[in-house]
Amino acid sequence: MKKYVEISNYFRNKIVEGKYKANDKLPSESEVGAKFDASKMTVKKAIDILVDEGIVSKRRGAGTFVKSINPIEMEQMVMANQFRGTTALNPNHDVTSTVHLFETVKSPENVASKLNIAQNAPVYKIERVRNIDGKPVVMETTYMPVAIVPSLSLGDVESSIYDYLEHELKLAISTARRIITVRKATTLESERLSLEPHDPVAVVEQVGFLNNGSAFEYSFSVHRYDEYAFEIILHRKVT
Repeated sequence: MKKYVEISNYFRNKIVEGKYKANDKLPSESEVGAKFDASKMTVKKAIDILVDEGIVSKRRGAGTFVKSINPIEMEQMVMANQFRGTTALNPNHDVTSTVHLFETVKSPENVASKLNIAQNAPVYKIERVRNIDGKPVVMETTYMPVAIVPSLSLGDVESSIYDYLEHELKLAISTARRIITVRKATTLESERLSLEPHDPVAVVEQVGFLNNGSAFEYSFSVHRYDEYAFEIILHRKVT
């Protein structure tokens, strides 16, 4: 992951978590540069991302401040942050991937249906385990249409696929449809996630969409029971 993306992810997460509140001043660019061992240009690029997202504003001669974000906008930020992936959500940790499979295949009928593409259209099939600070936390099986995500490399799969989508391909991830279930781990899942036999796991089936409505991802992720939480915001209509 590029350093400027890492920095912008760090401060975005802190704002979403409430560590930085409306009108709070962020550390100076020199302080941020020292913390992340980054150049002045890299820090500026990271802050500019947050400015473009409407999260912070720069005040000439004063510094960078968190904008006053209304509750609806904050809710949207919380939900959008869940689509940034494991790497973005854990900027203070060492996030790595153990790739077990990365190949281009003809899309099976069920995958083609979920992605709204022709059966047998080329898709990437990716099987990997995501590790945080050396601990395996989630096992993923992902399908992505080659037509939408061209030139995906093993290096992207080993690091952050979402980083490649957003910052290299300039694709805007918009929404996802998720089904979350709980069951006992299979033998393979127990081995790859360092679980005891038949420990519980959370299984997330997801179809991800770009802002133009195209489905770019169909995935299954199996999460350790002790490392998974999902935040959802419900609205009650007031009449």
